[in-house]
Amino acid sequence: MHKIKFTKMVASGNDFVVIEAKSVKPLPVRQAGKSGSLSGLARILCDRKYGIGADGLLVLEKALPGGVKMRIFNSDGSEAEMCGNGSRCASLWMGLKTLNLKTRAGAVESIVKKDQVKIKLTNPKGLRLDIPLKINNRGIKVNFINTGVPHAVIFVSGVDKINVQGIGRSIRYHNKFSPAGANVDFIEVLGKDALRIRTYERGVEDETLACGTGSVAAALIFALKADVSNKVYVHTRSGEILKIYFKKDNSRFTDVWLEGKARAVYKGEYYV
Repeated sequence: MHKIKFTKMVASGNDFVVIEAKSVKPLPVRQAGKSGSLSGLARILCDRKYGIGADGLLVLEKALPGGVKMRIFNSDGSEAEMCGNGSRCASLWMGLKTLNLKTRAGAVESIVKKDQVKIKLTNPKGLRLDIPLKINNRGIKVNFINTGVPHAVIFVSGVDKINVQGIGRSIRYHNKFSPAGANVDFIEVLGKDALRIRTYERGVEDETLACGTGSVAAALIFALKADVSNKVYVHTRSGEILKIYFKKDNSRFTDVWLEGKARAVYKGEYYV
């Protein structure tokens, strides 16, 4: 058996298995040099019954001093361009006060202060407001923004009563967002600079306790609708409040940061 050393990490209830890229290179399935092997490994490691259990797998490869390349795999084996909470976990795992993460969505900066991790995301793109959709024979308006990965954001009343699994899945696979699909964020306004969120995540294909890029997407759409200037507090399903900072110029956002807690839960070895 081949042993893979891993660290189980959590950020705001979003959980990840973190491994080094060099730990999987000796595996026979890697000889073809294709990502399919990592895809299959992600499904195995993230399985909550027969594996370690997680929303995703983070594969890290140290690059230049103060930098690391990160590949992100969802629990279904699909590879994601970016993950906000995953980036915060990776930053804490590296043990550096500042870090540059290379993701498929671009470079992500991070600042670590004990268990508080703050990351700077790539500038959002693809903004579309009030997209009309028909879901379950009912017309709704959906907002769209890509904060590293695509997000559909819907304002609701009584977010705790929303059927996130059912409605979220219908929107996630809607042809308006094909072929990539979209994560789906249901948000309820709590005050002038605060909201509550629940997210259906593609790749996990279920609701997660938090989503970093989703919290950012929700905060930016809210900032446009409610004319918020530079900071939004996002109350996640896990109970943690994430802080989103940004600069806004009309509908253009720059200098977007996500801040919250992250921690290592345990370390171990998985036998392949």
